[in-house]
Amino acid sequence: MRFGHCQGVFMTSFEGDAELVAAVQDADSASWAVRAAAGRRLAVAAEVPKIAEVLRRLLLDAHDTGVVHETAEALLQRGDLWGLRAVLAALGRAEDSSVADQLAAEVDCDPRWLSGTSGGSAFFRQLEVLAADPDEIVGTEAQRLLARLSAPEG
Repeated sequence: MRFGHCQGVFMTSFEGDAELVAAVQDADSASWAVRAAAGRRLAVAAEVPKIAEVLRRLLLDAHDTGVVHETAEALLQRGDLWGLRAVLAALGRAEDSSVADQLAAEVDCDPRWLSGTSGGSAFFRQLEVLAADPDEIVGTEAQRLLARLSAPEG
């Protein structure tokens, strides 16, 4: 699946970026606030495989939902497939109920859900693409959200 065009610049490595290297190290901090800040900083490079792994760990942080909130919010604020895909992948894999609830709340509170906005139609198109994602968990989560969006109100 090709997502690189969504962010404009497709990153494949981060080793030369001191800020990202520091953020990867901070992701292992004992402090929830430091881990949460690391998630925000790393969200800009969600397409980099090594960073995606760190983000997945932060999105599934069972020690503090503040880390989950900050990381998911930053990923969703990207407004692209990479960020949404990362959050849906974590949502489908969350074993801790507080983490799953926090991730669901982040998706539910994404302002792109608002109908009548250009972001809403872009969000819908992203979900359509992700519904066919090779990662079955991502596809299932995207299909579930599409079903909610398509359900008649009432």
